[in-house]
Amino acid sequence: MKWLSEIGEYCLFLKSVFTRPIKWRIFFKRLVNEMQLIGIDSLLIIMVIATFTGAVAVIQTAFNIDTPWIPKSLIGFTARQALILEFCPTILSLILAGKVGSLIASEVGTMRVTEQIDAMDIMGINSASFLVLPKIVAALLFFPILIILSIGFALLGGYLVTVFTDLLTVAEYVDGLHLDFNPFSVGYSMIKTVVFAFLITSISGFHGYRIRGGALEVGQASTRAVVDSSIFIIIFNLILTQLLLS
Repeated sequence: MKWLSEIGEYCLFLKSVFTRPIKWRIFFKRLVNEMQLIGIDSLLIIMVIATFTGAVAVIQTAFNIDTPWIPKSLIGFTARQALILEFCPTILSLILAGKVGSLIASEVGTMRVTEQIDAMDIMGINSASFLVLPKIVAALLFFPILIILSIGFALLGGYLVTVFTDLLTVAEYVDGLHLDFNPFSVGYSMIKTVVFAFLITSISGFHGYRIRGGALEVGQASTRAVVDSSIFIIIFNLILTQLLLS
């Protein structure tokens, strides 16, 4: 029943993390730094992956809707729904779990094995809150921005397909994007993104914070953080989809 013990440790870890910062000035300074590391430094990879994902989604949809009985505007509609509801919030969150999760776990884990966290605890500082809380808040604030941008670049990737291929015209693609649009789709995507952001940062911080050993254990904690974050993203994706769309 090792997994039950780990869940208990994780809950106690979250209890330590979510405490009032001793000095708000230091907290906001760390928050800005974490937004740079977690958010802004992830912009390039998000833009590139989203653009090509959008292009591939349109090409595959066009390949599967290759019949004169179905209007080609449905290609844009289908690709839009797939990108907003699933590809951008879920697939890109899995990418961020690999990039951001490993970064957090290795950073916190290195501070643990070099006894910097122990020094904070001796000085009476809540090390869990000091190190991990700014990361969680930064992710909760910036991940939705990244996903909104990814949706835009994904739709742009689909638009580029209409420009450089003859699968469908730009007008047909744009008509499909406007067809039966429900703003709740974006809201659903943002709800999932916020949940995924919390899972990635809290699980990665937990694995980095609890390790004992040296450099080898830091690498193992980073791998475990990425794997566990990805698993819980998939699980909560199913749960949220059932709750919000059923």
